[in-house]
Amino acid sequence: MHECGPDKPFLVGPMGSGKSTVGRALAHRLGVELVDLDAVIAERAGCAIPEIFAAEGEAGFRDREQAALEEVVARPGPLVVATGGGVVLREANRRTMAANGTVVYLRADVETLLERTAGDANRPLLQVDDPRAKLEALQAEREPLYRQAHLIVDTPGRTAQEVAEEILARLDSADPGAVD
Repeated sequence: MHECGPDKPFLVGPMGSGKSTVGRALAHRLGVELVDLDAVIAERAGCAIPEIFAAEGEAGFRDREQAALEEVVARPGPLVVATGGGVVLREANRRTMAANGTVVYLRADVETLLERTAGDANRPLLQVDDPRAKLEALQAEREPLYRQAHLIVDTPGRTAQEVAEEILARLDSADPGAVD
């Protein structure tokens, strides 16, 4: 098993960047549990993410997301955390992740994100007339926050296993803080 020390890799990036898929591959390679933050939120709420958005709005969801993140970082031992695309919007979340592990930005272009998220009803922010425009707006807002990650890894045209291997290599390298 690779040893990340006290680190918990936190995978961040836009919806469709590969956080859950790469997270599974990375957790498998590390021999640790994958925690999907959206799954934790849905489990605690007793309903799906779109239902939370419908009932509580984005602000209510973000409150639940912050509480779930705090719960997950308190868990002992190593694990991989696949976050939701908007987790970086709150400074408290960015601080929590940076203080408790290695933040890895899975970067992908809007075209790739569109291909990966097409027709997915479980993405409430994309239930709009023009998903491309919505993704572009979300990217413009969030990209500076994603770029605060310890590592930036490009995902287009690569398998989850290839991305996980790059993350492992960079976590094991002498200078894991280097970006790009």
